[in-house]
Amino acid sequence: MACACNEDGDVAFPQELLTFIDEWKNKQGSLIMILHKTQETFGYISRPSTEKLSKITGIPLARIYGVITFYHFFKTKKPGKHKVSICLGTACYLKGAQDLLDESRSLLGLEPGGVTEDGQFSIDPVRCVGCCGLAPVLTVGTDTYGKLTKDMLPGIIAKYQNV
Repeated sequence: MACACNEDGDVAFPQELLTFIDEWKNKQGSLIMILHKTQETFGYISRPSTEKLSKITGIPLARIYGVITFYHFFKTKKPGKHKVSICLGTACYLKGAQDLLDESRSLLGLEPGGVTEDGQFSIDPVRCVGCCGLAPVLTVGTDTYGKLTKDMLPGIIAKYQNV
């Protein structure tokens, strides 16, 4: 679901998210849970979303941004339709994952943290996807590809273009 703002710049939270926030906002350590649910709902955490979260929970905006920017998991920019994650955990890194990351970005013309002009792809390095025996590993959404070489990347990317 895209983060949709109304004419006042206020983001519309679905009822499921509002209910979740209401259940969690007064619990100790609730902010991370609320941020996870917000990102799960919209795919990222927009500035209007953080402002609304601050109003609803009473948590200062600076504290919310402090948590979002501290943890690499949270994204403040809308990701591509196809989120590519390349594992840079120890096993994957030792088997060439950095080369896969560099080649993927080159193939798609992406800078770190970027999204392709058509909004189709974004690439993020991740620390571990739990498939060390398949190193190096890349995921596209929920699809996992292992034992990769740079030569395999164009074919993988092609599967998701125009989809």
